[in-house]
Amino acid sequence: MSLINTSLDKGIATLTFNHPETRNSLSNALLNELIEKLQLFEKHKARAVVIRAEKGVKVWSSGFDIGELPVPGRDPLSYNDPLEQALRQIQLFPAPVIAMIEGSVWGGACDLSFICDIAIGCPTASFAITPAKIGVPYNSTGILHFINVVGPRITREMFFTAQPIDAERAMQLGILNHLVPADELEAFTYAMAKQITENSPLAIAVIKEQLRLLGNSHPLSPETFERIQGLRRKAYDSADYLEGTQAFLEKRKPVFKGH
Repeated sequence: MSLINTSLDKGIATLTFNHPETRNSLSNALLNELIEKLQLFEKHKARAVVIRAEKGVKVWSSGFDIGELPVPGRDPLSYNDPLEQALRQIQLFPAPVIAMIEGSVWGGACDLSFICDIAIGCPTASFAITPAKIGVPYNSTGILHFINVVGPRITREMFFTAQPIDAERAMQLGILNHLVPADELEAFTYAMAKQITENSPLAIAVIKEQLRLLGNSHPLSPETFERIQGLRRKAYDSADYLEGTQAFLEKRKPVFKGH
């Protein structure tokens, strides 16, 4: 069974998460399928892409599949892991990618929605980044995605509390470009996608790449990079990391001890 349903109509590509059993968790299988289908739509010269869940869902995506996190001692979010590859594929896709959000968005799926070029949601949408609940040290590029969208203060709040931000506040903070009633979400999103397809695809591709490069225009020094990696290694080598993932799988509250 395909974990993502797809269609291409008049230059608008649609990728619909289709794994309700896991609330559309970002398993390696789903992420690899997302990468493959984005690559296929690039070959077909799609002029806009909509990433969505099935209509009426309560959870857009439950985030990274915790059962696939590596054992302590290995970076859970390294450069070549499927989630990181999928995020880069969205960033590098030459046409705008729109996240159509109905339902709650958790963990790594929050990052995925933030990396999309445009986000349109309805009142059931909410966003929570939850690595602190399971002891996972999030990576620097992911944190930068949040800083670029909501700034450092809201990024701190989201990561430190791991609490959801509702649709209305998400609109105020710039997480959402538009907040529309649920029964208008699909029509509104595809009307915008249609507007995009009527503009110059070359100009849009160049502007999108300019925005990406400008957003990454402040590189870290080698010393700073190594310092960050050392801090992250301390976390994913810890007993807390093991406790957090184990507690999640056992459906209990974790007992963190700070080591």
